[in-house]
Amino acid sequence: MRNGVDWITKSNCSSNQHKNKRGLICSKLSGLRILLETTINDSLMASLTRVLLPISSSTSSSSQFTSSACTISLRLNPISPTTTTSTRRRFSVFAMAESNRSTVLVTGAGGRTGQIVYKKLKERSGEYIARGLVRTEESKEKIGGADDIFIGDITNVESVIPAIQGIDALVILTSAVPKMKPGFDPSKGGRPEFYFEDGSYPEQVDWEGQKNQIDAAKAAGVKQIVLVGSMGGTNINHPLNSLGNGNILVWKRKAEQYLADSGIPYTIIRAGGLQDKEGGVRELLIGKDDELLQTETKTIARADVAEVCIQALQIEEAKCKALDLASKPEGTGTPTTDFKTLFSQVTTRF
Repeated sequence: MRNGVDWITKSNCSSNQHKNKRGLICSKLSGLRILLETTINDSLMASLTRVLLPISSSTSSSSQFTSSACTISLRLNPISPTTTTSTRRRFSVFAMAESNRSTVLVTGAGGRTGQIVYKKLKERSGEYIARGLVRTEESKEKIGGADDIFIGDITNVESVIPAIQGIDALVILTSAVPKMKPGFDPSKGGRPEFYFEDGSYPEQVDWEGQKNQIDAAKAAGVKQIVLVGSMGGTNINHPLNSLGNGNILVWKRKAEQYLADSGIPYTIIRAGGLQDKEGGVRELLIGKDDELLQTETKTIARADVAEVCIQALQIEEAKCKALDLASKPEGTGTPTTDFKTLFSQVTTRF
């Protein structure tokens, strides 16, 4: 009992009914929370219920409404029968619609792999509520411009908090991207030179930016993080580290370690060379410590990486593990469909 009100909520019900005019309808509240506490008179309550639901002739002071989303039980008691000629009542309703769908934020949703993950989540709307985070309005429009696409800068933690609030899981696909210096002429031989724009160095994006995301997710109570990195991090002399003198794999590895130590359930996916090819037609390979780089099978389709990200969200065997990921060439082996078995092969936590 609180302020003359005895209120109870319980979920999982199956009909649409109400018992009197003080029942509060709550159908189609999927994923919403409502807290309503006020003092009103009978005439205002009658007006409200005409909008919300048909008024029943019942005079009981207890009401119950059930829907496919939730059940509300509410008992209304006068605070004082002599307070005013028009009986005033205080009521408090807490309605929570249960939903089996998980809200998942994809950061780096404007990138080539991020776009695929975001699209796959949108296609599985019965299981997921998709959100995306991009850097610019241009990137937002490129992937559809929907209201669930947020604009933010991961190097500024305050910028990403609005996108992270209220999510269940986070898929991190942000990465520093080197740019080729102008003037390179492939006909003259040699190798192109690369650079990173100010504010977009790997230390800022792949370390500080990912750390910001992990910290914000932890503060918001996010239940799981999937982080996509790259193979090659065990070799300080890997060619990727020399691009723009950015040491990109060094900073990626540092962020991965930070995630593994964060206490949040995680999956770290270190992908091989990314290819813009059809997914779901190759046998996927799991490795550790860059062992796959010593073989002929060290590439993978972006679409396959995206699928593994989503499967990691729903398979317990994927949690608190780190893995290298590549695939056999198309036409060899058997296309992977059993992801539980795939993740069960992983034995490394980092």
